[in-house]
Amino acid sequence: MVLLGCVPGLAAVAALGLCADGVDRAATSAQAARALRPPAARPASAHTAVKPRIVPRTAWLDDVSRRKQPPPRYDDKVVAVFVHHTDSPNSYDCADAPRIIRYLYAGQTGARDWDDLGYNFVVDKCGTVYEGRAGGVDRPVTGAHTQGFNHRTAGIAALGTFTAGVKVPQAMVDSIAAVAAWKLGLSDVDPRTQARLTSSNSLSRYRAGATATLPALAGHDDGYMTSCPGAALSARLPEIRQTAARLQGRPVKGTGAGAGARGLTGTP
Repeated sequence: MVLLGCVPGLAAVAALGLCADGVDRAATSAQAARALRPPAARPASAHTAVKPRIVPRTAWLDDVSRRKQPPPRYDDKVVAVFVHHTDSPNSYDCADAPRIIRYLYAGQTGARDWDDLGYNFVVDKCGTVYEGRAGGVDRPVTGAHTQGFNHRTAGIAALGTFTAGVKVPQAMVDSIAAVAAWKLGLSDVDPRTQARLTSSNSLSRYRAGATATLPALAGHDDGYMTSCPGAALSARLPEIRQTAARLQGRPVKGTGAGAGARGLTGTP
């Protein structure tokens, strides 16, 4: 079986996973009366993390490059995060990150005719976090980053190539952990545990409709036949899980459940 990398741009974005209204009604008098009451207190997540600084899409997507696209799609919440690498050169200056992300966007929305950039977030080697896919960073936007497992997940892409022997910048590792801790904390998910996800596409590691138990903070290759996010970045995932758990205020002990094994439930 050929392993696919997360190859960017016009040449090989096929290696990436495919993508991935309410009706307003007049309020009844009873509904109107309820609307006047103070809202019920909603319990905060027991383990939230501080939202990291996220550079908006406007920093890398201009009016000339922007393509027409449908409205964003949403899930009810995010229960897992998939980590990727973009398989692009590592020699870039961080000031060039917006241009590189724009190139990724052009490849995915042009040659592949996708509706938007597949990743929800992109992190450069200096640790700067960029908003990827449109829809609002605070919301559970359905991405197009992990074929079969785009629902109820978020995709975080490390800008660069992190195959065996390549150094992964610590700033990048820390920022990936910070984004994951924040997004998973909104659903009170421990990054070291596992998540039950339903495959939507038989081209993933699991047939469509099968339930897979995967790490809540997983590598792209946990859900799809690929070499992404690269051996070097994959080796840092246990550390990223631990850091994310610590940022959520959880006790850190060992590597935690789901630190390495692929899903044990469902039919690969």
